Amino acid sequence: MVVVLGLITLISAACVGVVNMITEEKIAEAKARATSEALEAVLPAFDRTESWTTEADGLQLTINKAIAGEQTVGFAVESISKNGFGGVVRLMVGFDAEGRILNINVLEQTETPGLGTKMCDEGNPLLASFKDKMAADVKMSVRKDGGDVDALTAATISSRAYAEAVARAYEAFKVASGAQSEAQAVTGASQQTTKGGEDGK
Repeated sequence: MVVVLGLITLISAACVGVVNMITEEKIAEAKARATSEALEAVLPAFDRTESWTTEADGLQLTINKAIAGEQTVGFAVESISKNGFGGVVRLMVGFDAEGRILNINVLEQTETPGLGTKMCDEGNPLLASFKDKMAADVKMSVRKDGGDVDALTAATISSRAYAEAVARAYEAFKVASGAQSEAQAVTGASQQTTKGGEDGK
């Protein structure tokens, strides 16, 4: 009986290992494909990118420099906030070389369906608050907190997390583009957390 149980355990473990290897590779491929599509969605036309990671507020950000010919045409920053209503909100924020926000792509979110998930909708108020605007001219917090960002209806916490991630991306852009040294960089991201429902009341 001990030998039989041992064999069953061994076979089960081997099967789990094989399944894990297969799914892990597919998940990695899907993530790489999603990242590539996000870069194309938030950047101007480019020939190649150079990527590196940095840390802000204890969180890891990925910076992608877009190059066309020999010219830097923009930067895309994969940014994050852990303060969404459902947890992590991860964005890809695209900037041109001058610091204009070209587009924002939501990479990951677990917000409330029909409320916070509207951050993924084309032309939603959050995106409209940033898109095609010079980042330096936008006060990156929701209007309820004195900023320039229009929150999603009944989803203030989600909106705050989105704005925080964009602000963090802008700080990373300033360092990457040479507009500001890393030593000078101070995050403008909101660190506020609010108890209560999705609307933050």
